[in-house]
Amino acid sequence: MAFILRFEDGRTLDRPLGKIVCVGRNYAAHAHELDNPVPEAPLIFIKPATSAIPIDPQLALRFDLGEIHYEAELAVLITAPLSRVDDEHEVASAIGGIGLALDLTLRDVQSELKAKGYPWELAKAFDGACPLGPFIAVDGTAIDWRDLRFGLDIDDEPRQRGHSAEMLFPVLGLIAHMSQRFTLEPGDVVLTGTPKGVGKLSVGQRLRLTLGEEQHLETRIV
Repeated sequence: MAFILRFEDGRTLDRPLGKIVCVGRNYAAHAHELDNPVPEAPLIFIKPATSAIPIDPQLALRFDLGEIHYEAELAVLITAPLSRVDDEHEVASAIGGIGLALDLTLRDVQSELKAKGYPWELAKAFDGACPLGPFIAVDGTAIDWRDLRFGLDIDDEPRQRGHSAEMLFPVLGLIAHMSQRFTLEPGDVVLTGTPKGVGKLSVGQRLRLTLGEEQHLETRIV
């Protein structure tokens, strides 16, 4: 069944989820915590639409595949085509929603793949690898993209705190960069990177994701 893109006001997008375009190591502190070099250009990878699951009150994950690590991220919903765009205002005009997501990673699998110089898909693109919340409908041109704060608490303990001002590659420039390589279409989602504090998930943990004062999502791992 196709993933349905939803807004917090109950509306749905009139098309299914497309590709989920992600950026790795977009916060220097996160790169350092995993002993990775800080990239000089955006490190892009893609999760398929089949990796997305809604952030419901219960979140069933594929622990049979290996140890799963959480990475909380700001998610951006594309609602107009973008291809070879340089103008950041044009990028902003194509954004119709912001929200929260988890970029789940099979960390041991990823480490093995990286050591061999192989792609990361087996660690990043599995079914359920992208829990995705509803989007807040926005006019992208009215957002201060350098002042967005989000966070993740697990069992009431703060784990991650992100601020878009700390991104190595800011949101609008990052999306413009992506559009130079491949077309972004309505229904595509961009995950903008995770701050430091990533770690292992376990059954029974309670997660709370926040986007400023505008969005609060709660779920429990089963």
